[in-house]
Amino acid sequence: MFSILIPSLNNLEYLRLCIHSIRKNSKYKHEIIIHVSEDKDNTTGYLNNENIKYTQTRYNAGICEGVNKASTLSTSDYILYAHDDFYFCPGWDTAILKEVNNLKHNLFYFSGIMIEKETVKGAFGTDLTNFNEKKLLNENKNLIFDDFQGSTWAPHLIHKSIWNKVGGFSEEYFPGTGSDPDLNKKLWDLGVRVFKGIGSSKVYHFGSIVTRKYNKDKYNVTESGNKGAKIFLLKWGITIKFFRKFYLKSDTKYIDILKEPKRSAGFIYNLFKCKIFYIYIKYIYRFKK
Repeated sequence: MFSILIPSLNNLEYLRLCIHSIRKNSKYKHEIIIHVSEDKDNTTGYLNNENIKYTQTRYNAGICEGVNKASTLSTSDYILYAHDDFYFCPGWDTAILKEVNNLKHNLFYFSGIMIEKETVKGAFGTDLTNFNEKKLLNENKNLIFDDFQGSTWAPHLIHKSIWNKVGGFSEEYFPGTGSDPDLNKKLWDLGVRVFKGIGSSKVYHFGSIVTRKYNKDKYNVTESGNKGAKIFLLKWGITIKFFRKFYLKSDTKYIDILKEPKRSAGFIYNLFKCKIFYIYIKYIYRFKK
């Protein structure tokens, strides 16, 4: 059905749980493909035992290169990108597939919703030591979320033909910060106007476990701060915040497909601010990737 692409960096225990949840809670059989960076914890040994396909680098490839490499093994028409610290809840795939089947074209970007300890009252655990799978499964049906507009985060699904047309993730965003809105901007320029977050497609997210674990390691940088935002600005001439607000209408209730943004006074004023910021970053700050 879907090719689920998951980059992983020495995070085997969370990856095990992620794969367990896909196998346990999916209605359909999906192709799981992992990109393994470094492999200090013998992730490849586990994947070989489980007969799961993977690509591998001995260095930290980051999210973008890792997912791009994994996508080369995909045999499905649909690419779904996910983190290795997700737990997929029952109904996640049927909700997305329903949306796909309702469309008569492939110009879409669908995403699920991440349930985090801040999202709902009564967290289901902050890490593996206190994760309450039974409680999450029991309460899953009672966790109701609206469909929402302009998602720029995983898990997200796009058609493989569209993924190939835009070249997947842009690898200049190493280790990954800023790559999601950049992908959306490429999709927008291709003509995609369906950017829909599906409230009934839920994953539990432990909160960037790998990023937190390696963010102070000078040899395995996994947190670039606002570096990605600067790359986006210099590449597109607008900020991520501007793109999400005026183009994607992000974090609002989903109503319909998007249209070209109206050039209102607010649009023009904020666009002018983007241009000033662009000049500062490029010519005064002289930011380099």
